Amino acid sequence: MEWLLPACALVLIIEGLGPLLFPNKWRNYLLQISQQPSNQLRQIGGTLVIIGVLLFLYFT
Repeated sequence: MEWLLPACALVLIIEGLGPLLFPNKWRNYLLQISQQPSNQLRQIGGTLVIIGVLLFLYFT
């Protein structure tokens, strides 16, 4: 489990690059995302979770 903290740190770094480098584009992106229907957001979230789990299983 010594990989968990570095993995979380890497996620925070990657997630922080968008607002750090492109704050206006990031704001517009979030505005567009917030106007999507809930079902579409759930499908996107579920797809991302499945891809993440598959990648996790593949690389461990």
